Amino acid sequence: MKLWDYINSGKVYMIAEMSANHGGSIEKAFEIVEAAAKAGADCVKVQTYTADTITIDSDAPAFQIHGGLWDGYNLHDLYKEAYTPWEWMEPIKKKCEECGVDFLSSPFDPTAVDYLENIGIEAYKIASFEAVDIPLVRYIASKHKPIIMSVGMATEEEIREALDAIHSQGNDQVAILKCCNVYPTVSSDLNLKTIPDMIQKFNVPVGLSDHSMGYAAAVGAAALGARVIEKHFCISREYKTADSAFSMEPSEYKSMVENVRAVTTALGTIHYGPTDNELSSGEYGDRRSLFAVEDIKAGEEITTINVRSIRPNAGLKPKYLDDILGKKAKADIKRGTPMAFELIE
Repeated sequence: MKLWDYINSGKVYMIAEMSANHGGSIEKAFEIVEAAAKAGADCVKVQTYTADTITIDSDAPAFQIHGGLWDGYNLHDLYKEAYTPWEWMEPIKKKCEECGVDFLSSPFDPTAVDYLENIGIEAYKIASFEAVDIPLVRYIASKHKPIIMSVGMATEEEIREALDAIHSQGNDQVAILKCCNVYPTVSSDLNLKTIPDMIQKFNVPVGLSDHSMGYAAAVGAAALGARVIEKHFCISREYKTADSAFSMEPSEYKSMVENVRAVTTALGTIHYGPTDNELSSGEYGDRRSLFAVEDIKAGEEITTINVRSIRPNAGLKPKYLDDILGKKAKADIKRGTPMAFELIE
């Protein structure tokens, strides 16, 4: 699995979240895996739950959704429509292996964890809403697999509680994802500046689970040190599912990956002075230096008329101009000669 190798090397791990975008078709699920792999995803993620493992069938007010993308839905009905049949998990995992991408899933109760263990899952994703379910977090951690945990809406205290639960099981392979659980997320709710603060406060790799449109947030997060980017992925938003409205199409995801890779490369390392490429390209030679700009006779005084700071970089640095002004030339100096202390009395 690429996950921890990427995180340790500083490369950003790109997750394509399938979620409900298969629309109830395993063929569409396979198509999503193939398209995500071609678009540059490192991993395809699904969710392992049923309507009855994540909630109960109730028409009580607490189970009704008011506002947002799923306004008017009953929770049980929404999850019944959006879930991925468990018997698909192993075939999807095999399709991921064929396409060279990792398989990841979010379990939403212990039975889902047990099921995923039985099919040989290599890592777990914990969803934002489940990050406060400490018994579930602890149970997932007890499997000693790498964990990626979204912490949308979680307070600092809740994040520490979840991390403590993971560490209590002797599991130190955990990354946390900044997240806003509004679908789609508006830019003003992203608060990406929290990412460097999370890195410092929690001393674990940090990433972004992003529900905003486009990829500006993903690129910004990578520039701020994110090591994991998760985005919902679909073949086309025209194929309507519970999650399609805020999901990326393949061409968009490909552009995101390219731009995240580009900004990660551009971050480089802390470096001052010319790079090797600057030296080899000759551009370093275009820096300014001191030259004789008129013929100077032996014994003649060096002035701002006969010596100036010009390109290229072959003579004394310009900062030495005051040191040589008023001094005399040791010998004749031809116009265009780079100045050197050896030429001055």
